[in-house]
Amino acid sequence: MNNTLATRAQPRLALRAESAADLMTPNLVSISEHASIHEALVLLTDKGISAAPVIDDAGRPIGVLSGTDILVHDRETVEHLPSAPEYYHRADLHMSSGEPLGKGFQVEKVDPTPVRDLMTPAVFSVQLDDAAATVVEHMMTMKVHRLFVVDPAGILVGVISALDVLRHLCP
Repeated sequence: MNNTLATRAQPRLALRAESAADLMTPNLVSISEHASIHEALVLLTDKGISAAPVIDDAGRPIGVLSGTDILVHDRETVEHLPSAPEYYHRADLHMSSGEPLGKGFQVEKVDPTPVRDLMTPAVFSVQLDDAAATVVEHMMTMKVHRLFVVDPAGILVGVISALDVLRHLCP
């Protein structure tokens, strides 16, 4: 009796994209280098993303800000708050202009640190016309989950994530 295992040929996957432009998701969310941490956190949370490129005034990527960058900053920032009374007199509740605060007001201390001070100052990018296979090779070699796509002037135009690559695979 011959007990040989029949091996089935595994279908090969092919990448159905020719260039970075074919793979990318256009109109990505980006953050201005001048934005505050609070603005960046709101943006990342509202858009449901874990990181975004940081751009300069010309729209060129200069870094990447992730939720982890914000958490590390928050953990490392030590803030000593002044002693606060347990109650306030109505006369104490005025703005610096002298205008009284209305009912239900809130006082919020916002961290003024700009995004450019927290971002990772490295941007892994590819050009629009870079071959799709080269893009995938770069992602694997650099062990990154996303590459940003820039036009010939260096302006940010899209992002290619690992999920974008998977979407373009077919048997």
